[in-house]
Amino acid sequence: ARYYRLAADQGIAHAQVILGVCYHEGRGVLQDYALAARYQRLAADQGFAEAQCRLGMCYSIGQGVAFGEAARVLRPERSAGAV
Repeated sequence: ARYYRLAADQGIAHAQVILGVCYHEGRGVLQDYALAARYQRLAADQGFAEAQCRLGMCYSIGQGVAFGEAARVLRPERSAGAV
């Protein structure tokens, strides 16, 4: 995970996805869902489709993201006050 972190910190989306998976599964690092979501978000913001999918899963199961944030992303009409 060390080399993936170095590459991820340089903004390499593929390394960010892999490091996110490492944190999600606890491979080579302590399991940390928040860091997993953080690295997936960094890659997703660069348009990396796999990261977008993985980040969507984080939101759908509520791992590594705040509950209010997950609800806002998954149900934007409710958080905006619509019924």
